[in-house]
Amino acid sequence: MPHYSEERKAAILQKMAPPHSLSVAELARQEGISSATLYNWRKAARKRGVVLPSNSASPDKWTSEDKFRMVLETAPMSEAELSEYCRKHGVYPEQIEAWKAACMGANAQADEQAKHHRQSSKAERKRIKQLEADLRRKDKALAETAALLILSKKAEAIWGPKNEDE
Repeated sequence: MPHYSEERKAAILQKMAPPHSLSVAELARQEGISSATLYNWRKAARKRGVVLPSNSASPDKWTSEDKFRMVLETAPMSEAELSEYCRKHGVYPEQIEAWKAACMGANAQADEQAKHHRQSSKAERKRIKQLEADLRRKDKALAETAALLILSKKAEAIWGPKNEDE
């Protein structure tokens, strides 16, 4: 198994990133390195926080994780820095703004879902309380009916069967 220098790995990973955006299959053919090795390098680079898109085709087809990572990287940048960053990575500032809005919208949606979940939980607790009250009422009625049945059997055993003629 060949060992590759860190400089060569970095150069190959740079080819995966925009603006080159070469796919793993293309790089594997060009460089003569197995695609599994290239996937492992890309995975390790992502863990270090490097933005490397999965599809490599166009920024709109990147994974949400890659888009979010790019939004985080560009958040503290000035407009000039953002423009330079976008040119370097082959994206438009408008795309990053749209991704940022989507991230913020996702948080708002999560808040709405949490609110809906709380409301449905409250309704379920109320329904459970009502069902438990009905169950207690029916248990009491069943116990009373059982007691009356036992008493009638005891009365019948003591005084004999009840005659309708009498």
